[in-house]
Amino acid sequence: MKDTYASSANDGAQTRGDLMVPAQGSFTRPRRFTPTVEADLFVDETGAPLPVAYEVEDSSPRDLWGLLHEQLPGKDQHILPGSQAADDFRETDVSRAFDLLRTRLRQTVKQHGWVNIAVASPTAGCGNTFTAANLAASLARVPSSRTVLMDFNMRNPGLAEMLDMDSSQTGDLRDFLAGDVAISDYIMRASDTLAVGLAAGPQVDAAEIMQDPATAASLAEMRASLKPDIVIYDMPPLLSYDDTSAFLPQLDGVLLVSDGTQTMAKHIAECERVLDGQVPLLGVILNRARASSIERF
Repeated sequence: MKDTYASSANDGAQTRGDLMVPAQGSFTRPRRFTPTVEADLFVDETGAPLPVAYEVEDSSPRDLWGLLHEQLPGKDQHILPGSQAADDFRETDVSRAFDLLRTRLRQTVKQHGWVNIAVASPTAGCGNTFTAANLAASLARVPSSRTVLMDFNMRNPGLAEMLDMDSSQTGDLRDFLAGDVAISDYIMRASDTLAVGLAAGPQVDAAEIMQDPATAASLAEMRASLKPDIVIYDMPPLLSYDDTSAFLPQLDGVLLVSDGTQTMAKHIAECERVLDGQVPLLGVILNRARASSIERF
């Protein structure tokens, strides 16, 4: 099928069958998806791109988990099963807290049939990347489970550094979401039960990427092909940008990470207002709490 694109040189259109991307670099033309409507024109009379819905072609293998390339986290990271750091971490109160959160979360998502869970915070610096990584690692310790951890804090990605993994060894997150990179060329396995999707650098148009139909189609294809029990999305601050708000329709629930040294009640209340009627708030995690405020049993 030949696609028609707006030309930047004149008001007419030009036909380009070599690239299924728009001439001016918009994010809305995925390569591995097909439109749900048959149309050759995807621009209006002014040359502006029209929104197009996409469906995933059912041609890929049904289970790609075993085909994912493997990259282990750094040896000093407690995410790595069997490392000394992991063994030492398992004896801490922090690890036990994440295990408790993991079990409650697994029970909740199983009860409701949910998969997509976001870890977000009201403002920057609350520790949601730390929380997302450790929650995913705790989930991955469940035998025969599958957890996918995605770095969706596109303005300030931090999972690669947190896990001591090399994001340059995979395809680009933006290209994967646009449909230009195969799942097995982007998602990496960190262990038999944990896969990760890293981001190499910031994206200034993160909110637009979140809302693009291609993003929803790519993630649906990823879930269908990898069959994860839970997908954890490390999200940007809820009150700082509209990125997380734009992604709410793709989520089943949100875990909110607060910081005992900076988060105020009004921040939590505003986050509840943003989430109200859109996606359930599954709980508020208090990070950097005073030791005296933690009950011990």
